[in-house]
Amino acid sequence: MKLHKGEILFRQGERGSLFKLHSGLLKIVRSHEDGNTTLVNIIVPGETIPHHSLISPSAYYATAIALVTSEVEVLPAEPWYEDLERNPDHFRTIARQLQEKLRMMQQRIDQLTAVAPAAKLLKMEAWFQTYIGTLKLTDVLTQEEIGQFIGLRRETVNRLLREKGRKSD
Repeated sequence: MKLHKGEILFRQGERGSLFKLHSGLLKIVRSHEDGNTTLVNIIVPGETIPHHSLISPSAYYATAIALVTSEVEVLPAEPWYEDLERNPDHFRTIARQLQEKLRMMQQRIDQLTAVAPAAKLLKMEAWFQTYIGTLKLTDVLTQEEIGQFIGLRRETVNRLLREKGRKSD
């Protein structure tokens, strides 16, 4: 299935299939009772989601939205879980996927724990280049989302991007 930028793959609270991202990027956005949303994760090619439902079914924790044109494989839930029961070796594959996600999250923690705001932004940009190639970070995420992802206010992100733009002139 092909998703274009801004299209929703699944919505928070719904139940259904699992998905494997073959190309592109997805953002995972959690809605709160007050109507605010928070960017909680970025899904990169090779990941099967939702992570919390790889072994047992659960409602979607958040909404998945395409950041760029993305190719996604739909993995119907019932056959997925039946296959796990018949082939316990598949748990090893799932464990490896989750291990890779944990390593990615450790890199995110490094971004969040950098002391200087400029260092946080630089680490995030370096991490993203692995997945977005020649696109600019601001072509994929809003300043608000960048701030949520690295623990900065949007205004701080705006200032850092302006300063960076002046340095590259």
